[in-house]
Amino acid sequence: ETRELIATQNLHGLVHMEPALKVGDKLDGHFVQGHIDCLGRVESITKRDNGIDVMVSIPQSFIKFVIPKGSIAIDGVSLTVNSVGKSEFRLTIIPHTWEQTLFKDYKVGSVVNVETDMFARMMYHMFKCDKALDWNGIDRIMASY
Repeated sequence: ETRELIATQNLHGLVHMEPALKVGDKLDGHFVQGHIDCLGRVESITKRDNGIDVMVSIPQSFIKFVIPKGSIAIDGVSLTVNSVGKSEFRLTIIPHTWEQTLFKDYKVGSVVNVETDMFARMMYHMFKCDKALDWNGIDRIMASY
């Protein structure tokens, strides 16, 4: 499955990796799993006073999993989404992250691996299943605990 989704043109040079969370570790920051949901394309890079805005487009079928202030991973770099459009989203990358990750090598048109917000994917799947789940169903489940 990875071969069907991954940006194969990026299979050279550096790769970004973060250590996995260990049982007992403090929970803090972003929740990402290291999966690739789709490919994105860098549409624009705009330098600001305190960071760099990067617009990334993805297939419209995946934009429902991108949430303002939600987590997203781009080529393994976990980030916060600033805003979301119809098929693109905006990230603001601070200078330290820009310099210490693969972002410094991106150009307009770069293809990137995207992992969308895992909580958005879970909620979408939960409410879309064959046996429709609604808020009454959730209340019944919660009441059983």
